[in-house]
Amino acid sequence: MENEKKRGLFFRRSDRPDAKPEDTTPTLGYFFKLLFRKFGKLISLNLMMVMLYIPLIVAVVLYFFGESTPTVESALYAPLLGVSIGGGSPTANLLLGTFSRQLNVPFLTTGRIVGISLLIGFTVITWGWQNVGATYNLRSLVRGDSCFLFSDYFYAIRRNLKQGLLFGLLDVLIIVVLMIDFFYFNALADVFWFGVCYILFIVLIVTYSIMRFYIYHMMITFDLSIKKILKNALIFVPLGFKRNLVGFLGIIAVTGINAALILPSLKVGFALPLILPLFYLPALAGFIAAYAAWPNIQRYMIDAFDNADPKSQPEEEVAEESAAESDG
Repeated sequence: MENEKKRGLFFRRSDRPDAKPEDTTPTLGYFFKLLFRKFGKLISLNLMMVMLYIPLIVAVVLYFFGESTPTVESALYAPLLGVSIGGGSPTANLLLGTFSRQLNVPFLTTGRIVGISLLIGFTVITWGWQNVGATYNLRSLVRGDSCFLFSDYFYAIRRNLKQGLLFGLLDVLIIVVLMIDFFYFNALADVFWFGVCYILFIVLIVTYSIMRFYIYHMMITFDLSIKKILKNALIFVPLGFKRNLVGFLGIIAVTGINAALILPSLKVGFALPLILPLFYLPALAGFIAAYAAWPNIQRYMIDAFDNADPKSQPEEEVAEESAAESDG
């Protein structure tokens, strides 16, 4: 008996029960466990995603922090100045002082126009490819697959070169149109019908934001046309309502927390909270979206097809569905 105890101290015992398999059910608790486990790779992936936003930040800096020309804020300044020069009155002079506030408006030189155009053009052209590469890695992290960030990133881009480019251009167009309409109707929201349109565009923005949870995942996983990808993504908005809502609110919460840290820091001139989110926020938001979307895709598009009886489907439908290929 004593010899058995000694052997247990220096040799691995073979009679130990096997470890229980980990429960990988995509619950909220498992999300935080997976996030903690993959956070290092998310930081590395975020460094590969910098081309999604760094050119736009540089373009904004070039626009606002270059040469500027003074101008007045109100259009009433010119007529009031004319009245004041023509003789004026105490009231006109008072209004002139009220509406004579000056602003420095950025002055766009030829070089700045060319530089800003190149930066924006680069972002627009590569937008779809960069999202495809990032999504491929995020899908691997969420599924628990082995993930080689750099090689997988460019492998996904090569496999979806044409479709990634075409949908990237469409994606940018939709985002720009929705944001312009949002700010336009926000400025006119006091009028009833404009207020209705403002609410409508908020709904459209939320809907399309959730659709983007699914679009790039389906693009890298299945052989589908852009029209079918958009149709399926729209179907997934109500179909995966609970996960979509939690994922969307999670992204809003993370972004809101960062904004709450940034705004007070700017008032005191502390720039670190402004820079820090660039190192983790895009990849973290993408991870939240992927964790919300992938279980729904797995359930309704992969498992449902695997468990279907081919004999019960028309031959044309089986042939069409079998053309959709999964990356494993």
